[in-house]
Parts: sequence; structure tokens; C-alpha cells
Amino acid sequence: MSGKRVVVKVGTSTMTDAAGRVDRAWIADLAHQVAALRSKGAHVVVVSSGAIAAGMETLGESDRPEALTELQATAAIGQVRLIGTYDRIMSDAGVPIAQVLLTRHDTGHRQTYLYACETLDRLLQMDVVPVVNENDTTAVEEIRFGDNDTLAALVGVMVRADLVVLLTDIAGLYDHDPASDDEATLLERVDELTDEVVAAAGGAGSAHGTGGMATKLDAARILMKAGIPMVVCDGRRPDVLLDAFKGEPVGTYFAGGEGDVEARKLWIAFARRPKGSVVVDAGARDALCLRGKSLLPAGVVRVEGRFRDGDPVAVVDESGAQVARGLTDLSSEDLDRVKGLKSSDIASVAPELAGREVVHRDRLVIL
Repeated sequence: MSGKRVVVKVGTSTMTDAAGRVDRAWIADLAHQVAALRSKGAHVVVVSSGAIAAGMETLGESDRPEALTELQATAAIGQVRLIGTYDRIMSDAGVPIAQVLLTRHDTGHRQTYLYACETLDRLLQMDVVPVVNENDTTAVEEIRFGDNDTLAALVGVMVRADLVVLLTDIAGLYDHDPASDDEATLLERVDELTDEVVAAAGGAGSAHGTGGMATKLDAARILMKAGIPMVVCDGRRPDVLLDAFKGEPVGTYFAGGEGDVEARKLWIAFARRPKGSVVVDAGARDALCLRGKSLLPAGVVRVEGRFRDGDPVAVVDESGAQVARGLTDLSSEDLDRVKGLKSSDIASVAPELAGREVVHRDRLVIL
């Protein structure tokens, strides 16, 4: 297993105690597990939540701020304490670290994204553990990842990870909500994100965090497209990270699949937040999913949101299910003029748009 790359995501609910304070004893245990992985030749990236929780602890606050500016200020205070805590504890375990802060603004621009990939790659070559977090101090809703599950999956793609482990406060994904169903069964392996698997995912996370099981399935969707396996497990189970690395059954294992989506398409699909949605009819959906076609104006039923030529959009069917993501060749305004029209009819309505596709198949990822 020498040379394997492992991304470890630490959830706020896992790294804090019942009072919401950063649990330094738990981080020390994590540090020893990371050190053990490094001794086996593995390269580790830690994606850590907890900046806001650390800021609340510093300020002596028990209630999470609601106003954006208060959240950003609290994150700014907490980020210093959090990375300082990691630095002290990881250093004691012989693990050098580096801090990396990201937003979708950083990953949404292709060149900046590639620079970030190169920086992470160089840190791993230097045998340093990057500690990655979303830059809550500057992020606003339009450029936020929203949760570190998504960020961990994207980082896994960026570093070409061999495994992503999400350390959380439950044992894994169950077929029903274990909080309300005593007969709920842990799903030990998931090979495909079927409707039943998606329905089993719950909603919001803890009072101090932002994620839930649904966001972990979003992360699994990204990684399955990239061919990277993921484990969701109880972060407080002894040696859980080491066991997951060895392939022992801990939590829920999401198989990596074939990984048949090229790197640039993964960036198109997941590194940028869609600017709007294009609703398509059943014929267009089947043409995209079953026959590998480009999306043409004739199959578009409705346009939602405002976007420009080149922006990322979600392709949604009439039931509301997301079919694909891609980079559009038409603005929302232009698409609204020609939606539902056959190519032969567009020339008489908008000749300057004749022959234009909504999303070319080379810039489209089927979900």
C-alpha cells in the first residue's frame, strides 16, 4: 500500500465534545493514526471542519451565529486556533502540516483549480500533510461548497486519491433512519446510488455542523464518477482510519466503480456551482443518457435561473431529477427564445443561433 493517497474528512460533530468544544484528545488520536499511515508509506490529506466551532469556543459562545458577517468573523478567529491546535498535536506525533483554504471561487476557474492541484501534489511530494478547509472567512453563498463532504470529494479528485474516508458521528449509511427505526440495518457496501440508497439518506447534520448523510451521498456520487472508493464510518471507533485503509469492514464502503469520466469533465460537473437549470423532456433525457447525444434546443421545456454562454448548468428532467451537468453554449436569454424549436425552425426565429447546441456532449457529464 506504499504510495497510496488517502483523504480524511473530519466532521465538526466528530472533532468536538458534547459542549461543542474542540476535542484535543480526539485530534491526538487522529494524529497517531495519520502517523501510522505515513509509516506505511501512505500520503494523507486532512479535510477538517471546525473553524466556526473553534471560534465559538474562543469567544465563549454556545449558539452558532446566524448572520453571515458574524459567521465569517467567528471563522476567522477559529481558523487560527484550529490550525494552531492541529500544528501542535500533529507535530508531537511527528507529522508536518500545511494549511490550505479553498472556496468554489478557487476551484471554479480552470487555471486556478489546476494551480491548487499542483500545490496539493507538491505538498504530498514533500511528505507534508495538507490540512484543508473551506475559507469560511471570505466565502459567500455563491462560492461556498456548503459542507466539507463535498470539499473532501473534490480534494480526492484533485490529488487523485486512492481512498477517501469520511469520519462522522454515526456508523455509516443505514437502510432506514436508525434514530427512529430500531430495525434499521447498516449498509456495508454500496456499488450504485440507486433510488433506494438515496431515499435512505437523512437530512441535516448536528447543531454545530452543516452536513448530513445526504451530503455524503453527494460526495460518493463525485467519487464514483472518478473511480475513487469512499468509506463513511464512526470517527470515534478505535483505529477506524487504519482499519479503513487496510480494507477491513468499517461503516459503509462506496465502491469506486470504473472511473470512466475524464479529469476535465469531473471539473465541469463538480468544481463549479450551476448557475441555472435547463429542464428537458423525456426524449432529450434518453438521448443524453442512452445515446450519448448533445443537448439541442428542441428538447428543452423550460429555462430556470440566469446564465451566460460558458456557464455551468444543471440538466433536469420534468420530474425534477438531475440528469447531467455541463457548460452551456447559450445564455438563458437566448435559450428561452429557441427552446422547444427544431434546428430547422431556429433560423427563421433567431438566425444568429442557428446550429448552436445547448450543451455539447464533450462538455456534458451524465449523472
